[in-house]
Amino acid sequence: MTLGLLEVRLLVREARSLKDKRQVVRSVLDRLKGQFNVSAAEVGTLDDHRQATLAVAAVGPETDLVRGVLQAIQNALRAHPIAEYLGGEISLGREVV
Repeated sequence: MTLGLLEVRLLVREARSLKDKRQVVRSVLDRLKGQFNVSAAEVGTLDDHRQATLAVAAVGPETDLVRGVLQAIQNALRAHPIAEYLGGEISLGREVV
């Protein structure tokens, strides 16, 4: 079993307030959870109304499968029309059960 973590930074250019940012972040998180069947949450830059730091976790039987899902998520975030992808990092861990 492999556990993968993707931490990404997004810029929400059009956000004028934390409420605006939360609407965009909630939309992004709901889309990721529904489309990729992963766990995702906002984990940083909570008080900045223009930037968001998200963490996405995926679990699977093979490292390549988990890496592929997290890379597909990165690609989907790069194409997002409102939230600009600033960067991200994938971490993989393997645990034998």
